[in-house]
Amino acid sequence: MKYSMKVSWTLFIFMCTCFAEKKFQNKLPTVGISVLVRNKAHILPYFFSSLYNLDYPKDRIYLWIHSDFNEDKSIEIINKWVENYGSEYNGMYVTTNTSSGPLHSDESSSTNWSPNHFRHVINMREAALDFGRKLWADYIFMLDADVILTNIETLKVLIAKDFTVVSPMLMSDGVYSNFWCGMTENYYYKRTDDYKPILNRKKTGCFDVPMVHSAVLISMRYDVSDKLTYYPSKITNYDGPEDDIIAFALNSKALGIPLYICNEAIYGFVPVPLEDNDPLEKDYEQMLNIKLEAISQGTPLPLNHMLEEYVTHPNKWKFGCDEIYMINLERRQERRFLMELSFKELGMSVQHFSAIDGRNLDMNDLREYSITLMPNYEDPYHKRPMKAGEVGCFLSHYYIWQDIVKNHHRVALLLEDDIHFVPYFRHRFIQLMDEISELDWDLVYIGRKILLDGEEEYATPHTTRPLYSYWTLGYLISERGAKKLLRADPLSKMLPVDEFLPIMFDQHPNEEWKSHFENRDLIALSAAPLLVHPTHYTGQPGYISDTEDSDIVDPDFVHLQSKNEL
Repeated sequence: MKYSMKVSWTLFIFMCTCFAEKKFQNKLPTVGISVLVRNKAHILPYFFSSLYNLDYPKDRIYLWIHSDFNEDKSIEIINKWVENYGSEYNGMYVTTNTSSGPLHSDESSSTNWSPNHFRHVINMREAALDFGRKLWADYIFMLDADVILTNIETLKVLIAKDFTVVSPMLMSDGVYSNFWCGMTENYYYKRTDDYKPILNRKKTGCFDVPMVHSAVLISMRYDVSDKLTYYPSKITNYDGPEDDIIAFALNSKALGIPLYICNEAIYGFVPVPLEDNDPLEKDYEQMLNIKLEAISQGTPLPLNHMLEEYVTHPNKWKFGCDEIYMINLERRQERRFLMELSFKELGMSVQHFSAIDGRNLDMNDLREYSITLMPNYEDPYHKRPMKAGEVGCFLSHYYIWQDIVKNHHRVALLLEDDIHFVPYFRHRFIQLMDEISELDWDLVYIGRKILLDGEEEYATPHTTRPLYSYWTLGYLISERGAKKLLRADPLSKMLPVDEFLPIMFDQHPNEEWKSHFENRDLIALSAAPLLVHPTHYTGQPGYISDTEDSDIVDPDFVHLQSKNEL
């Protein structure tokens, strides 16, 4: 009995101790964030907004910001942000040099990576690293001023991985990112087979790579981190170029420190860097590409109201068209919101068209619309009759064709609400309009599913004569083209609109369906390369199909109702 009481008392003390300890939590590590700024006024409002939104205690963060050699409002934006939000952080260490002038002594332009430019960046990187050591920071986050972290959990996630050096993979508008999978003998970028699977997130996780940059989290808690440097002169037997990121990578390798890139989540975006001596204005277009890319991913770049005054948008116009239509279901407000953000960024004046919703269609509706389905129609892939969503989609396009004819629109552009505009869309669209201005055409695809790509004949350097294609993501149509489509009386033998169009320009493989349309004289072209793509493809996270996710229309019932009316 005494033994039993002793065990129980010991257990009681242990449980009380555990419960008492549960009241306490470890503080998150301290993080220094280093930022170098030069001519980033067009990006800083988004950079600081995303930085402020990070889900990490601000009293565990200090910021080290250095800005000089500017020719824009970068310093003004820095000062405004620091004035409004600097007091929330553990520390704010800002150096802004307004007397440096716009250029280093050996630079031909602000985008020229001259020897002095490289040395200056190396000096600033090293100064930030040393400053972090002096403050005894647990981590230092070397963050470029053009990195937009849309994932607010980024810092917490990276710290939890407990790597000495780790980077979040950043997305751009192409194949550029903030890591290398290969390095040449001269220590420059080398494309490898491993790169695209990581970039496209076909393989996800954290990968040991030879180079990371732009957003690099360094753990200062390990002894080996004291030997990390950006100075080539401090690296034994260094034979690489005078380059900050290459020196850091080779130094890490020599110290046996792996560099990890992590892509299990979408962390944020970074624009493609300018080439040497590119005009600074090109960076504005690069930033626009990133904003459109982020919108298409459903994660628009954050913008703090305090910095809105530093963001401008182009005046709205119709891009040389008489009208631009955007087809959108009333219940898809999130799509409309994202599309309108894209239109705002592009300066595109667009008329919203409320799509006919297949969910609201029933057999009586089809009688009222005088719709008869194409006899023996069967979807080529799914082997099923038409769905209500496909009927609604066709009617939406049909009513716009009617509106084009009614208002005598010389040229109209139709866009669906789940599209992503390609980089440099404005330039490429105007180029397309210029190329087709001297051609005879009725319809020009700017987005479609190409089924026979290699066999298409080029009409101009950037247009082809399309063969059998799918999708109606976006297309230009003339008044004459709209009249041709309406004259075909497609409601009396309806099939999906993306099957109807290839029939009308006589490039459909199904001879039976084609036989129902006598005049197949639509003159069609297609942009090459295409100018819009779907935001999501079948099977991808976030993919929604309002045509597939609808009821099948019973063709026998529709035909029976039509006969009874006769």
